Amino acid sequence: MSSDQKRVILQIVLGIVIVVLAYVLYVSITAPYERVRAQERMTERVRARMNLAREALIRYRDQQGRFPNTLDSLVAHVSQRPAMRSDLDSLSNIQNFAPDSLQQSPRTGSAFQYETSPDSARVDIYRLRDPDSDDQIGTLEMDVTRVNAANWE
Repeated sequence: MSSDQKRVILQIVLGIVIVVLAYVLYVSITAPYERVRAQERMTERVRARMNLAREALIRYRDQQGRFPNTLDSLVAHVSQRPAMRSDLDSLSNIQNFAPDSLQQSPRTGSAFQYETSPDSARVDIYRLRDPDSDDQIGTLEMDVTRVNAANWE
């Protein structure tokens, strides 16, 4: 084998190595970014679901004069009222909105944590938390300004 043939073979091998390393570099840069973007999209979905639950809780309070004791009560209330279900359907931008979804985090499917004020003499307040993150709406502290406030707003 002549030196010219060895040189050509070496150039081809080096060309292949360069292409492979370029691909590895590209993946090593873009893969973490894609994971971060996927987490951001999921956080947006969770917060949108929590906002929808907040809207349902406010409408429940407006109709019943208090917040429900459980999210199951809220789901039953929404399920029994087609107009309210239709309103939430339009707010959610999801076709065939399921009221049961108001109590579940889209991140893992686990139930949102919902608590109401145990003291009936206090202002009727609640806290809705995502068990898989630090996101929450409302508070159980005596701060009326945070009754329907989300901690990410």
